Amino acid sequence: MHGLVNRAIQRFLCDTHGGECWTHVARVAGVDPGGFEAMLTYEDELTETVLEAAVARLDLPREMILEDLGTYLVSHPDLEALRRLLRFGGETFVDFLFSLDDLPERARLAVPDLELPELELAEDTEGGVAIRCRGGWPGVEYVLQGMLRALADDYGALAVLDVIERGPGQATVSVSLLDTAFHKGRSFSLVADR
Repeated sequence: MHGLVNRAIQRFLCDTHGGECWTHVARVAGVDPGGFEAMLTYEDELTETVLEAAVARLDLPREMILEDLGTYLVSHPDLEALRRLLRFGGETFVDFLFSLDDLPERARLAVPDLELPELELAEDTEGGVAIRCRGGWPGVEYVLQGMLRALADDYGALAVLDVIERGPGQATVSVSLLDTAFHKGRSFSLVADR
């Protein structure tokens, strides 16, 4: 697993549940409390051990923790750079959704050895979209669901998201768009504030 993923889990646990939570999880998982180096690669089993320790510590389902991680990645003030990179995907939430299939390639431009799932968008019969995820790590569809939920809010759209299909190495996230202009979204400019 890429260190960026492990580092994101570490920061999420620290920022959302406190340093004591991370220290406990690190101890149980056999990880140095200083955490992960973002540009190193770690065994996938270590990431799973960290997630299992977080599930036990927080007494929350793994899926919920992963979805909250996705929300954190988009909405936490310290991660504004990631939010900005994602917002370059389109002027509206619908534009953004239809740019998702390019996301793994765009990510590889910045971090060549980061493996994201292949994303394929298809319109469903009820006016929404289905995003098929292939590859990636187990549970990445829940991280995607959390990111999309936060981005819908960021754009001002009202959407219902759900993981509707899961299978070995693939999953589908359903996005039902109820209102693309439900409220005024967060401000966004191509030029970053200094």
